[in-house]
Amino acid sequence: MLIKGYFCFMSSASISYSKTGYFSKTMIDYLKQDTSLGSFYGKFPTLEGMKDQLEEKQKHFSQKGRSVLVSQLEKQYQGINITQATQDNIKALSKSSVFTITTGHQLNLFTGPMYYVYKILSVINLTEQLTKKYPENSFVPLFWMATEDHDFEEINGFNFKGKKIKWDTTQSGPVGRFSTKAVQELVGVLKTEFGHTSNGMYLLDLFQTAYTQHDTLAQATRYITNVLFGSYGIVVLDGDDHEFKKQFTSYTQQELFAKKGYKEITKTTQRLVSAGYSQQVHPREINLFYIKDGIRERIVEKDGMFLINNTPLVFSKTQMQDQVSNYPQRFSPNALLRPLYQEVILPNICYVGGGAELSYWFQLKDYFESVGVVFPVLLLRNSAIICNSKLNQRLKKLDVSIQDIFKKDTALRTWFVHRVSNISIDFSSQKKFLEKQFEQLYAIAEKTDASFLGAVAAQQKKQNNGLKHLEKRLLKAQKRKHKDQLTRLISLRSEMFPDGNLQERITNFSEFYLEHGIGLIPVIKKNLKPLEGKFLVIYLQ
Repeated sequence: MLIKGYFCFMSSASISYSKTGYFSKTMIDYLKQDTSLGSFYGKFPTLEGMKDQLEEKQKHFSQKGRSVLVSQLEKQYQGINITQATQDNIKALSKSSVFTITTGHQLNLFTGPMYYVYKILSVINLTEQLTKKYPENSFVPLFWMATEDHDFEEINGFNFKGKKIKWDTTQSGPVGRFSTKAVQELVGVLKTEFGHTSNGMYLLDLFQTAYTQHDTLAQATRYITNVLFGSYGIVVLDGDDHEFKKQFTSYTQQELFAKKGYKEITKTTQRLVSAGYSQQVHPREINLFYIKDGIRERIVEKDGMFLINNTPLVFSKTQMQDQVSNYPQRFSPNALLRPLYQEVILPNICYVGGGAELSYWFQLKDYFESVGVVFPVLLLRNSAIICNSKLNQRLKKLDVSIQDIFKKDTALRTWFVHRVSNISIDFSSQKKFLEKQFEQLYAIAEKTDASFLGAVAAQQKKQNNGLKHLEKRLLKAQKRKHKDQLTRLISLRSEMFPDGNLQERITNFSEFYLEHGIGLIPVIKKNLKPLEGKFLVIYLQ
């Protein structure tokens, strides 16, 4: 019997990340603990490694830091109705035995791609697993909002059934401070898109309440995250905070006046590239932005003066020192400095992120050591694909597995035609037969002159090319013969891998919520295993 708002969970399966074809060499080598990458991270994400990490972090994180953290979180949550679980977690952070597991994300409209859900549930599940393993400690799931980002084009919409729902604004500066007034215009659009089912009305109400009853994008994002994950005690933090920045002042000064980050990160990055890995982010001489009055621009030093890029603002060294001392909130870390900022203000032991995120963390370990900050455990977040009953039925009709669908289009077409064709398209036996025939000709040629030997070699090449050409012609003919099945197969793949990407990088959670309702997140949570290191397939009825 089905309970209203819930659905039947069928099963799940896992796939090795290396077999998906969607993850970098860096991530594959990290997951298999390849020794060539070993010097670029600290402890590997295991239960035992987490225990060692918390003991190290405990020695280097002050009670004063905990007091500031709790105080500022309570201020950030003022006037917000939150769950008891989240309230308890915020208070618990004042204890020296409590640590955070952190993930972060941009402030995408209505959460953006599905991996927002996977990130947060990965963190929640890991905290529960650690608390069960080490009951003498507690672990708090923390979501770091990237409120200081200024690339609005990356976050101004979400995909819904092949359409881009987006909002436009002329606002500039840190996106977390953006007014949500313009977003309210989308309510009418979403009424049509979400429909009038109970699930559709829930989504519309969630969107409406978030963006019409909260003044800023940061507040709206905090609200949505609390609604979806508050029952699990998620704590949402905004790094655009005066007191947090004040704690980071000494590191800001080192970055501005000693170029500490650039020197250390550049050396590590050179080692990383020499080891055969890609450079994810390029360090700058100053890895800080200046934020004020709707701007977030790079700080550039030139001839002893500090210029704020694309503005008329210029500071002498003395003036810049005064800015850091009196207005620490005006200095915003870039992608390479933000991890250090995070680890300075949090009793954090593990950062959970996507492949691209962890890749730039690998550029930072030596920098952390040079400034005396504990480098966290790095964990690749869970990745998954959701396959509903309709998609699953179509897979069965075509007699293909979801693992097969991971193949890229051309490879998938070729593989499928080879499998369904009633004749062999593989000319390997003919090629071997030809090779034996030419072995006999070479034996004869060796008894004559070199010119005949060359003629035999040229003829062999010609015959091999002829067989390859015939093989391609036959494959092409079989593709025409099985065109209907191929069309259905590629259509199915396009639905499961929109625009050729992983589902989680394109599709918004609302598409699945419309169909499955309130049971969606609990079922996903139940099946994500943070430390397993496998790509998950979730089949839903």
